[in-house]
Amino acid sequence: MSWGTELWDQFDNLEKHTQWGIDILEKYIKFVKERTEIELSYAKQLRNLSKKYQPKKNSKEEEEYKYTACKAFLSTLNEMNDYAGQHEVISENMTSQITVDLMRYVQELKQERKSNFHDGRKAQQHIETCWKQLESSKRRFERDCKEADRAQQYFEKMDADINVTKADVEKARQQAQLRHQMAEDSKADYSSILQRFNQEQWEYYHTHIPNIFQKIQEMEERRIVRIGESMKTYAEVDRQVIPIIGKCLDGIVKAAESIDQKNDSQLVVEAYKSGFEPPGDIEFEDYTQPMKRTVSENSLSSSKEGKAELKFGGKSRGKLWPFIKKNKPPPPPPASASPSAVPNGPQSPKQQKEPLSHRFNEFMTSKPKIHCFRSLKRGGATPEDFSNLPPEQRRKKLQQKVDDLNKEIQKEMDQRDAITKMKDVYLKNPQMGDPASLDHKLAEATQNIEKLRLETHKFEAWLAEVEGRLPARSEQARRQSGMYDGQTHQTVTNCAQDRESPDGSYTEEQSQESELKVLAADFDDEFDDEEPLPAIGTCKALYTFEGQNEGTISVVEGEMLSVIEEDKGDGWTRIRRSEDEEGYVPTSYVEVYLDKNAKGAKTYI
Repeated sequence: MSWGTELWDQFDNLEKHTQWGIDILEKYIKFVKERTEIELSYAKQLRNLSKKYQPKKNSKEEEEYKYTACKAFLSTLNEMNDYAGQHEVISENMTSQITVDLMRYVQELKQERKSNFHDGRKAQQHIETCWKQLESSKRRFERDCKEADRAQQYFEKMDADINVTKADVEKARQQAQLRHQMAEDSKADYSSILQRFNQEQWEYYHTHIPNIFQKIQEMEERRIVRIGESMKTYAEVDRQVIPIIGKCLDGIVKAAESIDQKNDSQLVVEAYKSGFEPPGDIEFEDYTQPMKRTVSENSLSSSKEGKAELKFGGKSRGKLWPFIKKNKPPPPPPASASPSAVPNGPQSPKQQKEPLSHRFNEFMTSKPKIHCFRSLKRGGATPEDFSNLPPEQRRKKLQQKVDDLNKEIQKEMDQRDAITKMKDVYLKNPQMGDPASLDHKLAEATQNIEKLRLETHKFEAWLAEVEGRLPARSEQARRQSGMYDGQTHQTVTNCAQDRESPDGSYTEEQSQESELKVLAADFDDEFDDEEPLPAIGTCKALYTFEGQNEGTISVVEGEMLSVIEEDKGDGWTRIRRSEDEEGYVPTSYVEVYLDKNAKGAKTYI
């Protein structure tokens, strides 16, 4: 099968068909190019998606990724990032192996097609020129033959006419012979041109056109083969990244299988365990015992004394509590009855207590004390010894701080050893450097190590205190801590811990005097933090401020007040109107006049 023999007369159709083939190839190139753009866009979107859900550095979100489920999610994000990279590889390979090559091939194909059809048109023009020559010689031969016949007829007519002179007859004869000779020459010329045309025509249809059409056929077949190979490459580019994509998916599956719910539960315990014990049982308070006592003189006198003591104790309570903030919870109840108490026996008047329901309601409706707001240290900054945390969390923070300090000490020691070695090298080879130049760095490193060691000892002492004190805490203290931790804010818990006895527990002796001492000690503790701070200056209210939140104070425009704590950078200034009325106002609402000689005031240079 050859286009030269089968399609010898379809020059125009072949020209259209080959142009259509090039259009198909360009369409495929455009398809691949758009696919590469889609792959790049998809990879970019995947990377942005992975980046969007990555934990932010030095944020609370980063701390959450200690759980196995969050670690698996982070691994999934990383695998998706690698997955996006494979789509970028697809785009790059398709561009380099398909798009670029095909675009170069299309240009070559267009040039080859143009050359082949130019040769075909040239052959067509040549055969058309030969045909025109043949037609011209044929018409000339026909014309000469007709003129020769007319000249012959004219000669015969003149020769038959007796009236015509002999000279005219001779002239007519010569003219006829001339025309006849011209016809013979035209015949010979026509015959020669006809033979040449037939030869050209044979070569055109049997040599030139078949060769040109064969070249066009081979060109078209190469185009078809090339587009097929490009399609295979298209599939191979995808197939090459499938193993890596499979590894990415396997990594996601492996990360999912690494999730350990038990480990996450344990991490929750470690993160939020306070170290306190649950509160114990509340003992039954029998108010019917005094009523069952035997009425006698001795018992009557004893009862009167008890009533007097109880009355005194009740007055003491009544006198103490009004000085304390409203809704302040009462002192925590003792964990157990006094050793002298006998089950179902009479109780001493000092054990008269408020009804349980009333005390429980006071716990539920209690509010944090205002002096605990002061203990937040401006903006909720964490104390250096982490004393604001529950025992277990405080122990973890202290342990972490000790570990970090040990790492810094090791780092400084390594640096000091490196400087020492360098100094030894300088001593052995003075041309490399001056050993004395390293003395300052060596001394600085040693000083840093000493500072870090002192810091470590300080935190280790706090850690030892926490680890040594927690197990020795009594059941009473654990119950107290658990009750306050469950009913009030953490700051209130910290304030309640300030009222604990040195061994970490509440105590209550048998005697009436001891009970009053406990009440008095609790009363004193309530006001330990309430010592008024010295004024460090004055301020004038520029605007009216309604202090509706706890810890703030309302001021009226133009009012003069005392400044007891200036702005620490959080936008609030602490002021006092009178000895018992103080709070925070926005710094922008007041004009502050600081006393440079006052303690705590900044010195402006």
